[in-house]
Amino acid sequence: MSSERYLNHPTFGMLYQVSSGNDGRDIYATLYAQKMFFLVEIKQREIFFEVIPYMDARNHSELNLQKARRKGLDDLSKWENLFKQTFL
Repeated sequence: MSSERYLNHPTFGMLYQVSSGNDGRDIYATLYAQKMFFLVEIKQREIFFEVIPYMDARNHSELNLQKARRKGLDDLSKWENLFKQTFL
């Protein structure tokens, strides 16, 4: 199982990775409130944060779970646990 990933947002503090995304952009949520979601793109020396609605974050996470199930990825249980903790 891969390790958890965290980022520090300049305004909202610690974020944790909820789901991998498409095009190198991952979904992160605020660590404490778990009410704000961000689409995060990490480039060489820059990090881009885009606030996204709850339902968009959930949709991205569901798509990530479906992809992990199809491919039989080793970290499927990690993504399932994160989905349950964050969205259910």
